[in-house]
Amino acid sequence: MSKVNLQESFDRFADHWSPKVIGEMNGQYVKLAKVAGEFVWHAHADEDELFLIQRGRLHLEFRDGRVVTLGPGELYIVPKGVEHRPYTDDGAEAWVVLIEPKATKHTGQVVADLTQPDVEWLQ
Repeated sequence: MSKVNLQESFDRFADHWSPKVIGEMNGQYVKLAKVAGEFVWHAHADEDELFLIQRGRLHLEFRDGRVVTLGPGELYIVPKGVEHRPYTDDGAEAWVVLIEPKATKHTGQVVADLTQPDVEWLQ
């Protein structure tokens, strides 16, 4: 494994809601994602999901009406089985670091236009 510069890695892609793998450890992927607008409601039945914000602001909405808002340097772990919907403010982009088990499906069991069936390594 080589040293990874997060800024340079984020600068290498522009697409939204399409996480890129930058490393793996102990059965976990470390992913980067640029996000803008709304994602789909989904849950991960068997995996917790860590969101760490590098840039911008990300909101995590939950079915009980609660919304957790994260800014740069903040993280939140969504427990396995908890349905959630990430989104950003209109016209805003957020840069997110995700740490999750390699088996985690992008949109859980939900299949939607934004679902990414395969992980893409950022080389």
